[in-house]
Amino acid sequence: MYTVPQGATLRLAISGKSGCGNTTVSSLLAETLGITLINYTFRQLAAERGVSLADVIECAKTDDSYDRTVDTRQVELALRGSCVLGSRLAIWMLAAADLKVYLQADATTRAERIYTREGGSIEQIAAFTAMRDEEDTKRYQRLYHIDNNDFSVADCIVDTGKYTPEQIVAHILAELHRRHLVERRD
Repeated sequence: MYTVPQGATLRLAISGKSGCGNTTVSSLLAETLGITLINYTFRQLAAERGVSLADVIECAKTDDSYDRTVDTRQVELALRGSCVLGSRLAIWMLAAADLKVYLQADATTRAERIYTREGGSIEQIAAFTAMRDEEDTKRYQRLYHIDNNDFSVADCIVDTGKYTPEQIVAHILAELHRRHLVERRD
């Protein structure tokens, strides 16, 4: 078992495109460490406003306030204390992160995971995911001059198609321990 040293603050940034396991890995990691999970995304904003995710994504194409609201809220929440911030831009936006992890998976794996989670047509999901990736990349570049296909700011890059969520969490915990950011308690 790993814990954050008493009196220390640990901020982890976990990013990945839709279907990479970002939410699952972030949730497991926060639970394992007993710290706050911050995963405020377009999905949560859509739920708060009572509209569909597709509607929020469409509106965000022409109204920058959607991105700025989500991104500002995430960072504000993350700066309050120890946390795992799981979001598309966490590794770029949370400068105070002690460890930045990028999760990646190929397009087929991502579409299959979304299909399993949400149902529907695998072909439509693959097409929607590809469109969403393209639109996200354009917006992030325009808004923040961030290329979300350049993971060079990440401390760790994990291909989630090769490992279970539990194996990914174990890998991240080992890296945190190696950096003396967590303590191992048996």
